[in-house]
Amino acid sequence: MKFSILPVILLMLVTSGCSKESGPKQWLVFEGSDGPGKGKHIVLISGDEEYRSEEAMPQLAKILSTHHGFRCTVLFSQDPEKPGIVNPNNYTPIPNTKALNDADLMVIGTRFRNLPDEQMKPIEDFLLAGKPVVGMRTATHAFDVPASSNYAHWSHNYKGDKKEWKNGFGELVLGTTWVSHHGWHKNESTRGIAVGNHEITNGIGDGDIWGSTDVYGVTWPENNDCVAVVMGQVLAGMEKDSPPLGPGPYEKVPGYGKHQGFHKNNPMMPVAWTKTYKLPDGKTGKAFATTMGASIELPVEGTCRMIVNGIYWSLGIPVPAEGTKVDIVGSFEPSMYGFLNDPYWDENVVYVEDFE
Repeated sequence: MKFSILPVILLMLVTSGCSKESGPKQWLVFEGSDGPGKGKHIVLISGDEEYRSEEAMPQLAKILSTHHGFRCTVLFSQDPEKPGIVNPNNYTPIPNTKALNDADLMVIGTRFRNLPDEQMKPIEDFLLAGKPVVGMRTATHAFDVPASSNYAHWSHNYKGDKKEWKNGFGELVLGTTWVSHHGWHKNESTRGIAVGNHEITNGIGDGDIWGSTDVYGVTWPENNDCVAVVMGQVLAGMEKDSPPLGPGPYEKVPGYGKHQGFHKNNPMMPVAWTKTYKLPDGKTGKAFATTMGASIELPVEGTCRMIVNGIYWSLGIPVPAEGTKVDIVGSFEPSMYGFLNDPYWDENVVYVEDFE
């Protein structure tokens, strides 16, 4: 696994998390340069064990701070007994969620996390304030909290007494919870097809949005205001120029597709959309969600531009007609997605500061 080395002349990394005297860094802060985002603070929360959000979020933060002026704080999953060592397989904790207290935007890419109350509270307060949220890939199933917890209703499969929280954070805030792999995982990649002329697709041409991850199944609740921005065309292969998948029958289908006439591309599933959200007793906020965003997809210019354009839209910053700048900062060789067992992380120790 290789990591970005950012030239000092491009970006100043503020010592954060812990000083060298007191211990290793547990999070990173990238100070913004000049740009439309100057004066705004974005907190990016990694924490999934499959799609390498621990790689994606630091690189996205570098793009946002270097090219657009945002101050960015990046958080990581860690073993509480080994602070400063990234461990995506540890579902709790994610230190420094209190950084959200002065944040203007939260970008979240977690999967099935169970954070302690003191780390959930800043996330809850942020959402109660109606501040904007961007959810990437597994954020639709960001939390898996036991029934005994004060935050059990945040779980991706919640069906309890708090009716507004049906299916948890994913459905209430982003519009959908985990449903399925609509495309065949690691066999059928995704081409993004823009819907209309939304500003989030500014500067993105036909075929520019592509990812080696598969299309997710998406089900929006009734009476929602979700607006599809990009639909996901399932491809018959793992290359950017693979042809669209034709009608079935297929070797691999989601449970809801096991019937005659099922066609994965008719209709297509959304892979990027906008909506508003409102927690009970909270203010109304904006959300942009995409089921793309694995680290390996950030070097795809159109895909990365869709995400950064979505961040601009979420913050109410006009998206340039030519789209946002998304040049990779420093060297960046993202890993292929996939689960890595505990011995892997024991043998390949990754420190938070490795992502500087």
